[in-house]
Amino acid sequence: MTTQPDFLVLGSGIAALRAALALASRGSVCVLTKGEPDQGSTGWAQGGIAVAMGDDDSPRLHLEDTLAAGDGLCEPDAVRALVGEGPRYVSELLAWGARFDRDAQGRPAPTREAAHSVRRVLHADDATGREISRVLHEQVAALPAITIIDHAIVTELLCEGGVCVGAAYRDAQDRRHEVRARATLLATGGAGQVFAQTTNPTVTTGDGMAMAFEVGAEVADLEFVQFHPTVLDVPGRPRFLLSEALRGEGARLLNVAGEAFMGRYESAAELAPRDRVARAIVRERQRTGGPISLSMAHLRDLDVHARFPQISEACREAGLDLARDPVPVSPAVHYVMGGVVTDLDGRTSLPGLYAAGEVACTGVHGANRLASNSLLEGLVFGARAGAVMGEPPRVRDGWGPGRLVACAPAVPGPAVEAPADLDVATVRLRAWRDLGLVRTPEGLQAADAWFTQARAACVASTAGDLASAQLRSLVTVAYLMSRAALRREESRGGHYRTDFPERHDDTWGHHCSDVLQRTAE
Repeated sequence: MTTQPDFLVLGSGIAALRAALALASRGSVCVLTKGEPDQGSTGWAQGGIAVAMGDDDSPRLHLEDTLAAGDGLCEPDAVRALVGEGPRYVSELLAWGARFDRDAQGRPAPTREAAHSVRRVLHADDATGREISRVLHEQVAALPAITIIDHAIVTELLCEGGVCVGAAYRDAQDRRHEVRARATLLATGGAGQVFAQTTNPTVTTGDGMAMAFEVGAEVADLEFVQFHPTVLDVPGRPRFLLSEALRGEGARLLNVAGEAFMGRYESAAELAPRDRVARAIVRERQRTGGPISLSMAHLRDLDVHARFPQISEACREAGLDLARDPVPVSPAVHYVMGGVVTDLDGRTSLPGLYAAGEVACTGVHGANRLASNSLLEGLVFGARAGAVMGEPPRVRDGWGPGRLVACAPAVPGPAVEAPADLDVATVRLRAWRDLGLVRTPEGLQAADAWFTQARAACVASTAGDLASAQLRSLVTVAYLMSRAALRREESRGGHYRTDFPERHDDTWGHHCSDVLQRTAE
């Protein structure tokens, strides 16, 4: 079956819904979501949304903090758009009824998170993403121009004459459908499920990144993967995220002897950028041979259970009291800084195709995302994409001169037999082992060889079932990550190599892009 709305939006998180709201006054909008409408990463976001709205804050300060966290690779124009337009769009959320925590005077009460110089993170307890999602869904539900189809698993982008004209999806009964539209927006989120240990929901399998690459869209920065340093690490319990806001309120990281150790590694201690905190945890575990825990027991004046009800309940279910007990933690994959290359209005290198949110790469996060900038990114760049979709199709505008360097294109290799152990579990374990927080030359070379072979086998396969489509997405993204990580011979932000432990701006102070070389058919 084929439907033909004016606009097609893939995803139902903050970027997707804000774009749909911008589009609704200009035509019909079809939103396809992989699971339930609220199942993606937006609803899982705990800590908050960073925005410069306080008396002691400014977009300039927010820009400086974002640039510092990005470790030399943020695109300044993208950051200026984020921090400059953020207050407008967050004020819009407040006008729509967003229930952020407030102070005694009724004003939004920000908290502080790592690498922020002031308290600028607005929050709704520890369920900020869920609250923002609620508000946006209410706005969308009031507009008859927007139709949401859930349990629609998109398996391919449709292209004709070098222009994206829509997408194909399979419904809950595994029936194939096509949606053709004037413009298509990828807002499919990230790719955390590529790794065995992640804070992401099960739907974040990198489908948007993989599908865009396969139709010739440019991708970049996929070597930069953010590992959240504090994830609940109790055997038999889910890997539940323990928000950065805990450390913003004063939580300490303790070693097996009960000692606070972060000052030994970072001058900002627990409030250092995420990549540095995560690596410090790994180093301290290696030094002491014991586990690491997060403690709030010393914060006598803070009602921990009231401030963090979701996290408190997750700890209680694991037999722990967040206010009193040391909570075992370790890093897990949280966010992918790279993705489908876009300009500031979401245009990709493929006319008719747009991208916003974690699936996209504007360069706004550089090599390491500043905490709580992700919700703001989805809000701002979702709105920007929605404002221009439907214009005559054209490719994206360029980044700063010399900042985005195209590498040798990926060329489809000859069809090969799949590795004997090619399945979802093995892909995730290999990615965690070889593309993890600390990367070795041996691990990167092994990953590159294995994922290259696995991708060639997936491309050659004629299987059309949903399980095969998911496996192909995971393998494609892991393949791109391994190519990128092996190529970048330095350490920066979320990319750390034991053989090149230093940052080298003279040779690597730029972004590297990948594109699939299309062959004549």
